[in-house]
Amino acid sequence: MHDISLDVMPGEKILIVGPSGSGKSTLGHCLNGLIPFSYKGEHTGSLRIAGLEASEQDVFTLSRHVGTVLQDSDGQFVGLTVGEDIAFALENDCMDLPQMHARVRQAAGLVDMEPLLTSSPYELSGGQKQRTALAGVMINDVDILLFDEPLANLDPATGKTAIEIIDDIHKDTGKTILIIEHRLEDVLHRPVDRVIVMQEGRIVADLPPDVLLCGDTLQKSGIREPLYITALKYAGVKMAPILRPGGIDTIDLSAAKGALAAWMHTAERAAPPELRPPILELRDICFAYEPGGKAVLNHVSFTIRQGEMAAIVGRNGAGKSTLTKLLCGFEKPVQGSIRYRGEDIAGHTIRERAEYIGLVMQNPNQMISEAMLAEEVGLGLKLRGVPEAEREARVKQALAICGLLPFRRWPISALSFGQKKRVTVASMLALNPDILILDEPTAGQDFKHYTEIMRFLCELNAKGITVLLITHDMHLMLEYTPRAIVLSEGELVCDAPASEVLTESGVIERANLRETSLYTLAQRTGLQDAAGFVQCFIDHERWMRQQ
Repeated sequence: MHDISLDVMPGEKILIVGPSGSGKSTLGHCLNGLIPFSYKGEHTGSLRIAGLEASEQDVFTLSRHVGTVLQDSDGQFVGLTVGEDIAFALENDCMDLPQMHARVRQAAGLVDMEPLLTSSPYELSGGQKQRTALAGVMINDVDILLFDEPLANLDPATGKTAIEIIDDIHKDTGKTILIIEHRLEDVLHRPVDRVIVMQEGRIVADLPPDVLLCGDTLQKSGIREPLYITALKYAGVKMAPILRPGGIDTIDLSAAKGALAAWMHTAERAAPPELRPPILELRDICFAYEPGGKAVLNHVSFTIRQGEMAAIVGRNGAGKSTLTKLLCGFEKPVQGSIRYRGEDIAGHTIRERAEYIGLVMQNPNQMISEAMLAEEVGLGLKLRGVPEAEREARVKQALAICGLLPFRRWPISALSFGQKKRVTVASMLALNPDILILDEPTAGQDFKHYTEIMRFLCELNAKGITVLLITHDMHLMLEYTPRAIVLSEGELVCDAPASEVLTESGVIERANLRETSLYTLAQRTGLQDAAGFVQCFIDHERWMRQQ
């Protein structure tokens, strides 16, 4: 970081955005004391928190003022139950049990976790883990709450709820809130006082949302602006702070209806993809992890065509990850069949399936086995006997696409969580499988790397490689996948174009999805065909990417 000068007033709510490597997390580490006490390095200047010079304190003292909720909730748990985890700081203070129990119940109640105090943190959904971590830092009644990418592993509706919980806590307690997050539009679901934009270790903007969204700072910094803003700009609507564009619920749209309707009739659109023969067929798939136990997948049937790109979406625990285990052979269905190019693959081993199905898992730590980055990305090629010269070329290409080429000689232990995620994507991209399954491929990625990864996946898809994306990112589903397969509680509830999925209230509620701001924009401006407007935007975006 360079020349950072920033004043945060008591009770402010601030969003910090910027591309990967811009210094967001480093700034957060300075605030919570990890720098300089855990991460060593050179630092100059003064950082004062609650009137205290941070460099003269210790981490324990700073933790009394700044509570941090990490991106990876699992890395924050220390207790065997939710209650024990929340009580950890109080136990260190040797608080007497009756008072401790009361404080734990109070903190759990603030985040709606009191009924689950005896549950194991590792048995919780992503949203419940996030709430538990939040209660754990609130137990000390800290003045400042720092959230490091709180939405990265949450489904859309749970992410929306998380932002609402943070906002409610801000309103009810008056605490200072700092949110580090890539998903700007999702955070702006509730108001923030300021948005700080970082790039190359510097603050390049510090503005209210209504002002920031009228300029080009986000585009220049490689950050995705809200979809409704992009749609209005396509229609020729000029943004101005007086219109209050910082939220889809606050923006003045009185002059936008005619412009949007006219744009729908003139917008350039990409041609629909051609239908190809089936490559993967699932017929009446049922699965439970224990004999006679609750069905995780219940009579699921669908067909994927060769060269198709489709999204598999649904709430946490809907059965999406279990489905990938069945496809890759890690688990066997108790009923039904899976066919690859017309052949039942029930007898194929995991290794045999890996020749035509590649899987990038959600948690990168579950896939990485080498110490050095380049060796990890090339491991699969090496095991397949690919010649060294070809292996190096393919590894270099995959690293370049994933923004990791400058780090090719780095140890993986020195990488961030988001960089490790890109390592696993690069490892699978280097293998060029017939079917590529990616579980949350863009989680934790800034818009620049998100776009580079998806552009590369589109290039693979154009060459005939089938791509299945398991995702909570509704932007990704809208922009890149013509088709969405929706699961809820193990059942297939919808198989339709993304524009239809995100405009059907019943499907949205059942699968814990979230209506896109494009649909809200169409409704607020009185457009008759809201789903058609959303599809128009999707087709126009695809047309622009093809130019």
